[in-house]
This record gives sequence, structure tokens and C-alpha cells, in this order.
Amino acid sequence: MMKPITILSTACDGMFMPGFFRCLRENGERQVRIIGADMAAQPFMGGMIDGFCRVPSYSDPRYIDILLDICKRERVDIFFPHISMELPLVLDRLADFRTLGVKVAITDSQTLNIANDKLRLYEHMRAHGLPTPEYYKIESGADLRACAPRLGYPERPVVVKLTRSSGSRGVRIVRAAIPRAESFLHSKPGSFDITLDEMCRTLDECDPLPTTIAMEYLPGCEYTVDLLADHGRVLCIAGRRNYESRASIAMATYTEEKRSAYDLCRRIVELLRLDGNIGFDFMLTDRDEPVLTDLNPRITATIVLYHQAGINFPYLRCKQLLGEPFPHPTAAYGIRMKRKYLDLFE
Repeated sequence: MMKPITILSTACDGMFMPGFFRCLRENGERQVRIIGADMAAQPFMGGMIDGFCRVPSYSDPRYIDILLDICKRERVDIFFPHISMELPLVLDRLADFRTLGVKVAITDSQTLNIANDKLRLYEHMRAHGLPTPEYYKIESGADLRACAPRLGYPERPVVVKLTRSSGSRGVRIVRAAIPRAESFLHSKPGSFDITLDEMCRTLDECDPLPTTIAMEYLPGCEYTVDLLADHGRVLCIAGRRNYESRASIAMATYTEEKRSAYDLCRRIVELLRLDGNIGFDFMLTDRDEPVLTDLNPRITATIVLYHQAGINFPYLRCKQLLGEPFPHPTAAYGIRMKRKYLDLFE
């Protein structure tokens, strides 16, 4: 057995974390001690980790200092930050983590600033001749009314997104008609659908309104590519078709290869010199062609599927950070996964 390691993970009570923990545990060559950090007082995932530390929100000025104290006290070897909005804060204090001997699973600052902002990402891609969805920056309800027809409204819906968000926060689908009776009788609460008038009023009520875009609606299902990169070079890559999702989390998915999506991901990785675990979100057109909608410079929520298909992305990242050699496996395709309820008790 190789030398044991200790890993710190934020957002340890997230619904996708059991899969991440499973990847770390089932590595086949060493013991992994997992320390979880979360805002929850008593995390339901506590039985899956070796230690727990309650932390405040990432917006708390003490947040990074608290994480550094945990790293020092628990002798952490590798830190996996999982919250998109905490990544810039961690990056600003990267030298302090390194002083403690902690390897942080994060990409560099220039890449992060582009990857975490959808508008900057699309502009950067267009400037280098890479395809993007059709989009417009909007600053008011009047802007949305002006650009909606250019995006196919009212014949087609329009998507409105904050450029800096995660977990489907700040996303709405503007539809010309919402069948209220059908929605009331058959749909669960939490729909993304909204009328144009309601969306315009919402935009105008935001003071201030964060940077927002309106973009074309793509009718197909979601397709995701996950990969491990080494400063602009793809080491391992695999994709999955998500045919059922809830709040941006794939509930039913299977591994599938789409070479056109892989090729675009490789070009973006090289262009931005991406490093580490990266997830690319696509929507499929009515001709089943992938269109890139988002880039996540971190571990994604359904990473455990690839472990079942032959690629343990989280553990390979650990070996990369530790400077250990590792194989570059390929995924088995056609592996299916469904998320079901898990009963947990305090």
C-alpha cells in the first residue's frame, strides 16, 4: 500500500458528495482520510467521512482563515474546493495553503476568471473562432424585450442567465405561453419557466442587476464532458448524456462518446491552458449536435459515473497533484446511472 493521505473537501453535505467520496475511497492503492467542511451543523453525509468541521458561508471574511486552520490542524495533503464562488477566494490565498504543504485542486487565476464568467467565456471563444450559442448582454427588461425576437421569441423560448452563478441559480426560461392549469395539475414546484412580462419586471427590480445574458434556447437534452487536464493538455476525457436532470444535477445519465464535443473541449483546454478536473456542459440541438453552454473548473456532480466506467477522475487528480505517475484510461461507453432516494438518519 502507498502512503496514506488526508483530503479536505468543502460542501461535504451536498447530494453528489457520496459519489466523490466513493471515488477517493475505492482507489485500490492507499488509504484516504477525508475531512469534510460544510455550513450544516450536523451533516447527513457525516457517516461517509472521517472528520467534520463546520464552517461559515464563503462570504464570511474569516472563511479562508478557517479553512487554513483546518488544514494545519488535520495535516491535510490535498484540498478540494467544490463551491464555484469560493474558488477565487481560495486562489487569492493559494500561497498560504502551499506554505502549509497543502496541494489545492484548482486552476490558475486567469483561467478561473474566464471560466467562472459565462459572458467572458463566450467572448473569449468568439475572439478565437470557437462556436458559442447566440447570446446578448442585457441590463434591463427593455434590453430583454429588444433582443428576444432575435433569439426566436415568441416561436422559441429564450434563456436568461446570470453570468456568475452555479447550481441553476439565476436561470429562467422565458416562454410566450405557460399552460397554468397543466402546470398546476401535473408539474412539481420549482419550474424555470416564466413569462416575458414577469422576467422583465424581475430584471428591473434587481438593484443592482448582476451581469446577465439572454441566449438561445436549445431543445435537446444535456450532454456533459469531464476531463483531467495538465496545463493545456487533456490527459483523460469522457462524456455522458443526461436524459433526466433536477436543478442542474443529472438524475439519469449514461456514458456516451461525442467526438465533436471532445474536439471542442480539447481546443478550449489548449486555449485557456486549463489544469485539473474540468467539466463542460453542452445542450444538444434538435439535430443532436452539442453546443457548449458552460464550463466548470472543478469536480462535477456526477463524476462517480466515470469511476464505474473505468476512470477515477478525483483520485487521478490526487496523483497528479502529488507528482505520482498514473495511467490515462479510457471510459467504457453505455454505462447507465440513475439517482434514487437514500434514507439517512441523524
